[in-house]
Amino acid sequence: MADLVTYELDGEVARIGLNRPDKRNALNEQMVDHLEAAVDRASREAKAAVVFGHGKHFCAGLDLAEHKERSLTEAVHNSRRWHFAFDRMQRGSIPFFAALHGAAVGGGLELAATAHVRVADETAFFALPEGQRGIFLGGGGSVRIARLIGTANVTDMMLTGRVLDVAGGERVGAVQYRTAAGGALERATELAHRAAQNASLSNYAVINALPRIQDMSQDDGLFTESLISSITTASPEALERLRAFLEGRAERLMPPSDGAS
Repeated sequence: MADLVTYELDGEVARIGLNRPDKRNALNEQMVDHLEAAVDRASREAKAAVVFGHGKHFCAGLDLAEHKERSLTEAVHNSRRWHFAFDRMQRGSIPFFAALHGAAVGGGLELAATAHVRVADETAFFALPEGQRGIFLGGGGSVRIARLIGTANVTDMMLTGRVLDVAGGERVGAVQYRTAAGGALERATELAHRAAQNASLSNYAVINALPRIQDMSQDDGLFTESLISSITTASPEALERLRAFLEGRAERLMPPSDGAS
């Protein structure tokens, strides 16, 4: 795995690196397979994970050289392969943080949208050039990116080739945190360590229940919320944490010192 996707444990946080810098970390079929294997390993060994790119870019998307050689049937199966692999991250058991720098375009933005939280440095930029390539989103972007930044923004980016810088990405909701150049990985790792301290069942509920509730009607969503809330509150870890809070042993929330959360 180490040649295309790197893997390391930093305490309770797994760091998964796309390692094809000479191709701007463009994703080919083998790389997607290795990424899925790394995600599965992180789910067994860690409590949170970070996905990042080696070199100057996070990920420039689909390897078009490989894509153009596929038959229609092969292209459908390859798209579904991406869906299955990315679902392992989005619908898994631990939260994933994406550390973005340089290009996060096409399939790279689809991968970033699969993570639960995105941190981008000032070099990051975002685009969906599929329209100019004569193709369409195939790695889940028509669902995940559209839900993240809105269908109108996805339509604009695909039709016009619009490129968003990090400020634009933050404005439309693709980015939750911004850092100086070179700081995304450190900040994403810090946030992942913070999330790793949460109750595991709470994290599981956040990353699995919240997106499903958004797909429900209001009444169904509220009913599901009641069930999930009751299940998490009844867990032994939650009972101990609530007891610690009531007894004054838990850390109290304070306003952020720098004006940013």
